[in-house]
Amino acid sequence: MSAVMEHVDVAVPIRTAYDQWTQFEEFPQFMEGVHEVRQLSDTMTHWTVEIGGVKREFDAEITEQLPDERVAWRSTEGSRQAGVVTFHRLDPEHTRVTLQMEFEPQGVVEQAGDKLGVVDRRAKGDLERFKQFIERRGQETGAWRGTVERPTP
Repeated sequence: MSAVMEHVDVAVPIRTAYDQWTQFEEFPQFMEGVHEVRQLSDTMTHWTVEIGGVKREFDAEITEQLPDERVAWRSTEGSRQAGVVTFHRLDPEHTRVTLQMEFEPQGVVEQAGDKLGVVDRRAKGDLERFKQFIERRGQETGAWRGTVERPTP
């Protein structure tokens, strides 16, 4: 398994940053290689992505979601991937968004890309584009304020 951890500070209140992040279908507007995300239910999403010229589709489950705090997920099929995005109030108008992700590169292209730091750079770029997206808008495109409790082991 490989891991990535990146963060970005955005000039919007924590609620605005969090609410925008819950709009998964908007991800293709700021995430490189993400062609489509469909919200199937409160806890399931279907992703169409392209990595190193290889198109992949997979489902991901929201495993924990706490308004203004965190969104955690894991893939339910295909290559293993899991992560969490946390939101930290810096002051009333600024929020730190931190992405932590673990993934299992598949195939020669993904393994080589991982060794070359491609995933780290993509994650950093995605967060920078999220910053530009939300700061330019100044408000979220929608919100889901529900809670998903982490399953007990």
